[in-house]
Amino acid sequence: MIKEIKFTDKALKQINILLSKKDKGSFFRIAIKGGGCSGFQYEFTFDNLKQEDDLKYENILIDKTSAELLKGSEIDYVNELIGSQFKISNPQTKSSCGCGVSFSL
Repeated sequence: MIKEIKFTDKALKQINILLSKKDKGSFFRIAIKGGGCSGFQYEFTFDNLKQEDDLKYENILIDKTSAELLKGSEIDYVNELIGSQFKISNPQTKSSCGCGVSFSL
C-alpha cells in the first residue's frame, strides 16, 4: 500500500535531516486526522514505536487508514516565500481550505 504513495527526493532528504536530530530508532509519522475547517488535516509527528497497523517505508510510518486516504499522493518538501513545509498532492481530495492545512474527501 505504501508503494502507492510517492515521496520526492526533497521530502526524503528533509525527513532524514529531521530524524538526525531525534533519538536513534525514531520514525517520522504521517497521519490524517479529523479537524481543520474542511474536515481533515495532515499530521506530521515523530514516534519511537511502530504500531501493529502501521505501514513502513524506510524510516516513515503511516497507519493503514491514513495510507488508504493518501493512496496516489505525492509528498514533497517545498521552500516558498511563506516558509518551508511538507506539501501533499492528494488526488482524493475534493476541496481544501484557503490556508491549505485542511481538506475534505
